[in-house]
Amino acid sequence: MAIEKTNRINALFEFYEPLLTSKQMEYLALYYRDDYSLGEIAENYQISRQAVYDNIRRTETILESYEKKLHLLQNFQEQSQRTDELQSYVQKNYPDDKVLSRLVEQLEELEE
Repeated sequence: MAIEKTNRINALFEFYEPLLTSKQMEYLALYYRDDYSLGEIAENYQISRQAVYDNIRRTETILESYEKKLHLLQNFQEQSQRTDELQSYVQKNYPDDKVLSRLVEQLEELEE
């Protein structure tokens, strides 16, 4: 469960990072991307552990709120799944069609 939550928050962070304040971005990046503890972040910023915890929890709520309204992560995941299905179908049914394979590869590159 913890890994799933970390992966989700990191994914949401990728999409919505520009909408956060610099402090929110820094704390979330340190906690989720760099695996700092609450105590380490608190020490670096000379604030309480509770203040860091509160900021991170508030930011998680904000990220989920953005996703609920904008659906950027959900849409990306659905598009990625469909592109994978298309790639598998093309490889299975049209393995010699170079043009079709190249077009599917271009779709996959758009996801990056």
